[in-house]
Amino acid sequence: MREHQVFADVDREKQQVREHVWDVLDAEGVTHDDTVHGRIPNFKGSQEAAARLAELPAWKDAAVIKSVPDKAQLPVRALALSEGKTVFMAVPKLADLHPFYLLDPAALTVPPAEAASSRVAADIAPKVGVDSLRPVDMVVLGSVAVNRAGVRIGKGAGYSDLEFAFLTEAGLIGEHTIVVTTVHGLQVLDDDLPATAHDVGVDVIVTPERTISCAAPHRPSGLVWDHLDSRKIASIPVLAARAPRAGI
Repeated sequence: MREHQVFADVDREKQQVREHVWDVLDAEGVTHDDTVHGRIPNFKGSQEAAARLAELPAWKDAAVIKSVPDKAQLPVRALALSEGKTVFMAVPKLADLHPFYLLDPAALTVPPAEAASSRVAADIAPKVGVDSLRPVDMVVLGSVAVNRAGVRIGKGAGYSDLEFAFLTEAGLIGEHTIVVTTVHGLQVLDDDLPATAHDVGVDVIVTPERTISCAAPHRPSGLVWDHLDSRKIASIPVLAARAPRAGI
């Protein structure tokens, strides 16, 4: 019971951070939406952040990119495809036994900038399971807030952390994998941020103006089943299929 209370307290703290950052971004007019509340901010300057990311040696060496489908990271996905990198991103809410869209630059039927759109990818890219994926060189995350220690807060759904966890268990994410997030500078905070054992930290933060390396960010070693409720497990086929083996 105490553990559930701790999670509830952390969730409330995270939501307070989200509301603060969303309010600041709306007030400053630095996104492409009338309001960013409830979303990963589609920030102005995302093209510049993608270009800055592409200057990193880790990007140049990467052949396989796992990316979130958010609009703020669309320039990253488009750039990756244009450079011949394989990109995959999750099916919405992981609601399929084949929970990833696989974008192979050699097999695209539309230009990379179009294929990188989550809407277009859903129409042209095959859905694949984990067994059809190659090891991931770089994970690209969207964020609502992040600090210089690499602690990241998303919009609250938790899917990016789940994807990271079961790709880690599958051996597709390892020590060689670099985790990055592209954000507006106002999303980078100096404060300590709340986090739990299942939250994924980032190695690198990229804004339109700067690149920030984070020292020793936290990475979960796999799924933390105790942090998942039965409804969440039942709604995600790849988790539901594995839950009995995890003792759930």
